[in-house]
This record gives sequence, C-alpha cells and structure tokens, in this order.
Amino acid sequence: MFFTHRAQHLVLHHAAPFLIALAAPLPVLAAGVPNQMKGFPGRAIAVRILWPLYRLLQHPVVAPMLFVGLIYFWLIPEVHFDAMLSRQLYQVMNWSMMLDGLLFWWLMLDPRTPEQGGLGYGTRIVVLLAVVPPQIFLGAYLTFSKYELFDVYAVCGRAWPLAPLADQQLGGLITWIPATMMSVLGVLIVIRYLLGENRWQALSLQ
Repeated sequence: MFFTHRAQHLVLHHAAPFLIALAAPLPVLAAGVPNQMKGFPGRAIAVRILWPLYRLLQHPVVAPMLFVGLIYFWLIPEVHFDAMLSRQLYQVMNWSMMLDGLLFWWLMLDPRTPEQGGLGYGTRIVVLLAVVPPQIFLGAYLTFSKYELFDVYAVCGRAWPLAPLADQQLGGLITWIPATMMSVLGVLIVIRYLLGENRWQALSLQ
C-alpha cells in the first residue's frame, strides 16, 4: 500500500528523529559508551575523516536540500519501483531517510545556544520554513494527480482492496499535512529556545 509506505517514512524521516533530537540524548549516550571504545586507537582518525562530512551535511543550505531532496528522490516512479522490489535497495532507502532525519532534526532542535556552537535561531526558523513549500507541492501533486504514478503496487498486489488513486491520495495527504506540520512544531520549539535564552540573559543582568 502506497499510503502505508508514506506513513512509514513519516515516522522514519520526521516523527521519530524529531522526538529523538528533542530528547537531546547525546550526553547520556556518550556516558554509556564502553571505556574500550573510548580508547579505540582509530577513533581520532575516524573523527578526523568523518567530521568534515558531518559539517557539510549540517550546513544550513545543504541540510534542507538533502532533507527534501531525499523525499523527492525516493518518490521518482522508476526509483521507487526498483526500491520496492529490491531488499537491499529498500534497506538503503529506509536507512537514508532515518539517518537524514536524525541529522536534520538534530541541527534544528539542538539545545545548544549559538554561543555554544548551535545554529542561530533565526537561521533555524528560515530552514524549517524553507522545507515546507516543496513538501506541500509534492503532497498536493500526489493527492490531486489523476493518474496512478506508482505501478509497483499493481504489480505486487495491494494488501487491501483500495482503489489505486485513493491509495495514492492518502499517501499524498500524509506527505502533505503531517510532514509540514512537523516544521511548524519545530519553529515553535525554536522560538521557545529563543525566549528561554532571552529570559536567562535578562535574569543574569539583574
């Protein structure tokens, strides 16, 4: 079912990474790393190699383009057809969505202030708003399309007797409304961060 696929990616790419990033679990996870791994000889080399890649993926221009671009890429009908029929490619699709979701929402919901190394609050809000129109457009296109775009579900057979266009419309609505609402929630949380920081600054000056 196409709409269950879109619900799955809503969880993998939006809801679950959003909640994980909001929990800010990195200090707790770091404290739980075994001492043997902390002293791993190749750790410094791995960090030196991966850190530039991480910084690139966390750039405020690259991050939203990758966030939206992966949604579009895996919904290209030809790519989607192959991904749904290949176990390996299907795993790559799901892992890429989850990892990208974690990177994006950590960048947006990072509890650190700009002075501590976090992204500026204004930049976060701009990025969160920038990813909304492309998702609305894609969701609306899927919802109002008069043609069946993903014939892989006709090839494999649908789990329930739902009309192909109805299945596609439900998937489009999931891509459109809940996904974009996550950005609205993100903006509200960033505003809360900003107000909280301003409050503490005001108290420190008293």
